[in-house]
Amino acid sequence: MAVQQNRVSRTRRDKRRTHQKLRVVSGSVCPECGAFKRSHCVCSACGFYKNREIIKSEEE
Repeated sequence: MAVQQNRVSRTRRDKRRTHQKLRVVSGSVCPECGAFKRSHCVCSACGFYKNREIIKSEEE
């Protein structure tokens, strides 16, 4: 079982935790339907990626 030998200062603790943070997801607007989508991903609204239809929509 681990037992703390010396107190860890707030600065040292916070330096260790700098990488444990949420990141903002980069996004863009779909050129086909105008919906918000994640960059480099297929649009979930219309199924297009780089002006090509990847997922067939149910409307057709």
